[in-house]
Amino acid sequence: MRKGFLDNGVPVVMERMTGVRSVSMGIWVKVGARYECLQKNGISHFVEHMLFKGTKNRTQKDIAIEIDSMGGDINAFTSRENTTFYVKLLKDFTAQGIDILSDIYLNSLLEEDDIKKEQEIIAEEIKMVEDTPDEYIHDLFYEDIWGKDGLGMNILGTQDSVNLLTRGDLVRHMDNHYGVDDIVISAAGNIDYDQILKLFNERLGFQKNHSGQRVTTDDEHPAEFKSKLNVHKKDLSEVHLCIGVKGVKQDSMLRYPFLLINTIIGSGVSSRLFQEIRENRGLAYTVYSFLSSYHDTGVFGVFAATGKKKYVEVIETILNEIKSLKDTLTEKELQRAKSQLKGNILLNMESSSGRMQNIARQEIYYGRHYPPQAIIRGIDRVKMGDIYDVIDGFLHPSQKVITILGPASSSALKGIC
Repeated sequence: MRKGFLDNGVPVVMERMTGVRSVSMGIWVKVGARYECLQKNGISHFVEHMLFKGTKNRTQKDIAIEIDSMGGDINAFTSRENTTFYVKLLKDFTAQGIDILSDIYLNSLLEEDDIKKEQEIIAEEIKMVEDTPDEYIHDLFYEDIWGKDGLGMNILGTQDSVNLLTRGDLVRHMDNHYGVDDIVISAAGNIDYDQILKLFNERLGFQKNHSGQRVTTDDEHPAEFKSKLNVHKKDLSEVHLCIGVKGVKQDSMLRYPFLLINTIIGSGVSSRLFQEIRENRGLAYTVYSFLSSYHDTGVFGVFAATGKKKYVEVIETILNEIKSLKDTLTEKELQRAKSQLKGNILLNMESSSGRMQNIARQEIYYGRHYPPQAIIRGIDRVKMGDIYDVIDGFLHPSQKVITILGPASSSALKGIC
């Protein structure tokens, strides 16, 4: 991995991969839903959409045709802390890819007519998520934990907040958050380091911070984990649920034992929850655990979808599996989890897009690069005592959030939660 800087100080992290023909490149802006106010909720995601609607040099259709003609892919995503614009194509089209990516980033027009159309499109996207309970439950879960602020903010926003956004709002958002201090550029694949740095420098190296530029910080949006049980009643055929406890921040040294706990409890078909809830009891088709980490905090959670008459038993089983982990975990199970986790990480790094995302996140959250060998060593160094420390420090049954969506009743959970 190599790190360079544009003339204006923007970091560029790059990693060459042998044996691939593709190149993946991204511009990462360190702003997402947690840095928005309630009235402008969804604006980061809205800007992400608008940057594909046409520039001073290309129409929306020109962008689509140019990318498709190269057999490439251009896309973007918004998270709670970042907005990312990326392109993936063959090495021969590296220069064209950087040109398009830089063009949409710098020269998007943000036309009024396009804003109105996009408001309608995102309104449909919000409806689609609300009609997809296995997605919507996670938005409700985050809101139950952190409230309607910071990390609890919905990435898409609400119908009302999106419909009230104006062109002036979008321009101010970009003025406040799209300056050089809040950008990371990443590239991975069959790349030429000098070419990547030169081309990005020619197109973005002259950009300056806007007046009034404000670097987003988590001190402005502190995250406080709030324990609660919340039932969101909805007429569904299944009950969808999330159970969570406070996790660790992204750069915590506890991330390795916590990732192993996640692997053991609910990652993969050999995990405890999959085996007990699906295979042994037949209570659910889908059950898994997850570990989400941010600059200052995190959450360890479990998701399951089950029948109206089974959700109480599913919740009891999940809580029992978490509670019994310390007394039942074996060295053999820990070693198996290490092998599984290392395999998952290495497989993800085989794609140029996966590697591009990995080195960008490392730069954003750690300010340094951890090569695969260092990550593997970090996993291998975890001892049983490290697992016990995380269990004792975080997996408290009394300090949890339970979010339920569907035909359920909180009264049925008395004595359990």
